Amino acid sequence: MAIDKELLEILCCPQCKGDIRLTENEDGFICEACKLKYPIKDGIPVMLIDQAEKL
Repeated sequence: MAIDKELLEILCCPQCKGDIRLTENEDGFICEACKLKYPIKDGIPVMLIDQAEKL
């Protein structure tokens, strides 16, 4: 499932409020500043800090 470009423009890291980018295989979002990966489950971004994976 492709992520909507409008959604990509408005999403930010919930921890630092910085920019995030979509992973190459489109299974999550990465915040380079915080070194966290936020998952996408069933096409829905899970932007909860306690659900993020440390890189």
